[in-house]
Amino acid sequence: MIDRDQVRHVANLSRLALTASEETALTGQLNSILDYFEQLSELDTDGIEPTTRAIDVSNVCRQDILTPAPNRDQILDCAPERDGDFIRVPQIMGDS
Repeated sequence: MIDRDQVRHVANLSRLALTASEETALTGQLNSILDYFEQLSELDTDGIEPTTRAIDVSNVCRQDILTPAPNRDQILDCAPERDGDFIRVPQIMGDS
């Protein structure tokens, strides 16, 4: 069972500023979650294969298809500052 002092402690570690009503609400919510885990621990899971998901999920990303790159001049024209065939960026290292 989690008490309000533990909720305050975790909130402090998480840099969360909780009101008294939020502390009370979170105490109840966290205890409900822990009660549910207690129920799950009572289940007999011997012989059940571990899984990462309860349902099958397929990759929904698009296919990686090779396409021609845009014209180099078009890309360079979009740059905030250009130096010939290069994009000029602010220096981030060194003194000169």
